Amino acid sequence: MADNGAARTTFLTVAEVAELLRVSRMTVYRWVHAGEIPAVQFGRSYRVPRAAVEQFMEQAGYEGFSHQSDDRRSGTVG
Repeated sequence: MADNGAARTTFLTVAEVAELLRVSRMTVYRWVHAGEIPAVQFGRSYRVPRAAVEQFMEQAGYEGFSHQSDDRRSGTVG
């Protein structure tokens, strides 16, 4: 299959999505099964497109979401 220069989709595991969004893995599974976040099933594992996670956060009204690691995630405000 030829590469036409199109951007490749990056997939995240449920654990990676949970870590990014700072929720439990069970919460991510609930969102996947409810259809709130699209996912692809490979055997017994699910993979979530990174773009879907970003869109999910935008729809939730969180404008400061960045998919890059942030060292300031200490949970404190101010």
